[in-house]
Amino acid sequence: MPIVRRRFLAGTLLLPVAVQADQAQESWEDKHQRQLKEDWPWLGRYAADNRKLIAAGQKVDIVFMGDSITEGWQSKHPAFFTPGRICRGIGGQTSPQMVLRMMADVIALKPRLVHIMAGTNDIAGNTGTISIAQSCDNLRMMTELAQANGIHVLLASVPPADHFPWRPGLATVEPIRAINRWQASYARRARATFIDYTGVLGTAAGGMKPGLASDGVHPTEAGYAAMEAVLAPVLKAHKA
Repeated sequence: MPIVRRRFLAGTLLLPVAVQADQAQESWEDKHQRQLKEDWPWLGRYAADNRKLIAAGQKVDIVFMGDSITEGWQSKHPAFFTPGRICRGIGGQTSPQMVLRMMADVIALKPRLVHIMAGTNDIAGNTGTISIAQSCDNLRMMTELAQANGIHVLLASVPPADHFPWRPGLATVEPIRAINRWQASYARRARATFIDYTGVLGTAAGGMKPGLASDGVHPTEAGYAAMEAVLAPVLKAHKA
């Protein structure tokens, strides 16, 4: 009996360690699925930062709304995000999630400009199947929400990519081009500004130029520098 009890107690004491190990081994996909269930648009991601920003009365010139390409911009080139430039990118996000974040992560901050980049993860189907037309509807919805609140919209092209590493075999070039054609046309009609990064980032075949993306999708420091060269004159014109 003493031996059995000692074994039982030893096993019981090890349970918390086993639970911690299971949690540590949770895959990215499991974390992503858990996040979608708990806070689908991920409104909690920047909630505390937004509260601090608003409470401080800090002037906001421009908010960058987007996915991992926008999020990575700040992490790879933080010097670009000078006071007044606010990053609100979240990796893996699709345009419907961004629509739900517009009020909290953009409009509540009262910026003069918003830079919207969305579409990569729509095409990848990160939150389910979504058509090109539905992606464009979401981009239009974000534009109209911003404009209704006196915010000028910079509609950014979906960066070129001839494949998505996390969706092997998926056709990407034509869907990206279709969204970008629509954005260029819509921006003219809506009196928004279309920011086209395709020329500095893309090859004629629709992929990323060598050295400008780490995986064919996400820009390197050189890729962001190329994007900034396109965006800089627009920001200068708007004093942002």
